Amino acid sequence: MKLNKDILTLIGNTPLVKINRLCQADDAEVWAKLEGCNIGGSVKDRIALAMIETAEKSGALKP
Repeated sequence: MKLNKDILTLIGNTPLVKINRLCQADDAEVWAKLEGCNIGGSVKDRIALAMIETAEKSGALKP
């Protein structure tokens, strides 16, 4: 089991899963990124974290 130093390290590190039954064997490989595995259950977690970090770096938001 992987251990994380805090919950923020989980954002954006969502797993990829191969979808085996969507295409014929040699046509293509289809992979799905499971954004629902983010801590808030959405791709918006990544965007929100980036906005907060940018605002903190610029001084617009104090930690």
